[in-house]
Amino acid sequence: MGDKTIGKLVVIEGGDGSGKTTQSVLLLEYLKHKDIPHSSLDFPQYNTFYGKMVAQFLRGEFGKLSDVSPYLASLTYALDRFAVRDQIKAKLDRGEVLIANRYVTSNIAHQGARIPEGPAREAFIDWLSELEYELHKLPREDLVLYLQVPSEVTEKLSGMKETRSYLQGHEDIQENDRTHRDSSTMMYNILSERYKHWETIKCFRNDTMISQEEIHNAIVQTLVKKGIVK
Repeated sequence: MGDKTIGKLVVIEGGDGSGKTTQSVLLLEYLKHKDIPHSSLDFPQYNTFYGKMVAQFLRGEFGKLSDVSPYLASLTYALDRFAVRDQIKAKLDRGEVLIANRYVTSNIAHQGARIPEGPAREAFIDWLSELEYELHKLPREDLVLYLQVPSEVTEKLSGMKETRSYLQGHEDIQENDRTHRDSSTMMYNILSERYKHWETIKCFRNDTMISQEEIHNAIVQTLVKKGIVK
């Protein structure tokens, strides 16, 4: 387990196209307005050494999704975080509320989803948790805000995203794999029910996304309930 810190690590999670970046921005604006010490990090960090390897994986340069072991794929994401571990700890030691757009939890969800449910998947989750939290000594998150959106809705939303530079004109092999989208959504739902520090923010009504402001308000209410903010 990571060292005890005085700040709070809040992770925003969800499938591709679920609105994580938008909600991260709105939450940071809220914290600034409330004069609460805060900072943010986005993972993967595509401009870093290991982040560039993640981008290569997502562009399919290491092969099709089925060609790359989830154990090997998860290492690139884990090393990307490990490279800024000390920055994370420093922010928390200063008492900041650190908002992370994806974290270890995303690695567990996306790569764990590629392993059939059962002992093999549980072994992977244990291995990855040991790697990131114990070996790499990343701080454990205080709260995970899971933006729950059906996979058929995120499929439409992902298609509306602006072109991302890290793809260099290629398609994202995870986003464009319907089986992976469905299985990762199921994995997120499983994790949100399993862990007490996960809170599900339902972002849709009748298969339609609710407003960004309504989602933001639900997030703020959750932070108040959990004692992250007053």
